[in-house]
Amino acid sequence: MKKFLLILAIFFGCICFGFAQNANYTSLNNSEFAKVIKQKKVQLVDVRSEAEYAQGHLAKAINIDVNKNFNKQAEEKLDKKKPVAVYCASGARSKSAAYKLSKLGFETIYELNTGIRKWDGKIVK
Repeated sequence: MKKFLLILAIFFGCICFGFAQNANYTSLNNSEFAKVIKQKKVQLVDVRSEAEYAQGHLAKAINIDVNKNFNKQAEEKLDKKKPVAVYCASGARSKSAAYKLSKLGFETIYELNTGIRKWDGKIVK
């Protein structure tokens, strides 16, 4: 019986820890992301390096490198109450950025799960 209770406690502990680690953001494909970024209040953020951003980015996107002082810059440049849409090259860094934004208290976060490499819309320089 003690063994069963121990296993049960470990099981529920893992579940609770897992819920505590979940971030609140939505991963979108190209067409879904395109619809979201057309909204006027959406803050569009390219989380790649400055050099990558300079090579081409989505129109109206600001650049906040997820690997360089991201939390501080995000809090200085973005409004937590307005939706934020993030993207990177392949989708890995945008997931990291979305997770960080969620932990900072941003209310609505979208991330492009395929990255800009598979973007089928316009890219500007």
